[in-house]
Amino acid sequence: MIKFLTKSLEIDTNGFTDIIDITPHLRKILKEDNYKEGQMLVFVPGSTAALTTVEYEPGLQTDLKEFFEEWIPMNKRYHHNEAWHDGNGYAHVRSSMLKPSLTIPFHEARLLLGTWQQVILIDFDNRRRNRTIVVQLAGETQ
Repeated sequence: MIKFLTKSLEIDTNGFTDIIDITPHLRKILKEDNYKEGQMLVFVPGSTAALTTVEYEPGLQTDLKEFFEEWIPMNKRYHHNEAWHDGNGYAHVRSSMLKPSLTIPFHEARLLLGTWQQVILIDFDNRRRNRTIVVQLAGETQ
């Protein structure tokens, strides 16, 4: 029988393209709740943060930050800033290029990620934030 469970994580971020590996938190949830086989949906509410997978290492973190600054610079004119005067128009554009959710299959209580693949949260906003990450498991328990 398929069982569903929804949990959340609280992650403190520094903003400004802060990149955080959340894989250990996701593995912990999977083990704590004794799920064996199924899918894990990971979702970040809000419009200035996103989720993706990468090889989480310092060089790639720098590459991502440089890429976003080159292609979607912070100091460019954004119509969003003119509408809301909050200075984070770039953060909205950056997060829309990625997405707010991922679905990861799991088998025998293990996330089926590649050897060098981790799940990351990127907070693009222009201030520190406390982000809620929603995690929903759908599958069979042990």
